[in-house]
Amino acid sequence: MTIQDFLKGDSFALFAGIELLEVKKGYAKARLEIKPMHLNGGGVCQGGAIFTLADLAFAAATNSHAKMTLSITSTVNFFKAESKGYLYAEAKEVFDHKRLSNCEVQITNEEGELIATFNGTGYRKETPLPFDPLL
Repeated sequence: MTIQDFLKGDSFALFAGIELLEVKKGYAKARLEIKPMHLNGGGVCQGGAIFTLADLAFAAATNSHAKMTLSITSTVNFFKAESKGYLYAEAKEVFDHKRLSNCEVQITNEEGELIATFNGTGYRKETPLPFDPLL
């Protein structure tokens, strides 16, 4: 099993249409094609969809060590609205410790413009995951 296979168990993110593009040790990139189901009443991508995109990238980056890591806090800042095209979430683990992990995620559009930022802290358990740690 790979980390990509493991994260297919995140049914909510899959149902939302989020694709995991790349995962390395402490790093992940995911994307979401904005569809009508992602739009809010104002006609722009709903904040929860953007949060879910960032959260899946966070999960991939922090779980890349093959130890179960669960979010204990996260924040998101929205800067620019989008209503079509693809959004990308690039997650970089900035702190990796036996028990805690912190990850910064930038969400951009197809032109590379910053749409939102996400910062998450995860608690790393001793529970091994069913794949080898990534290098």
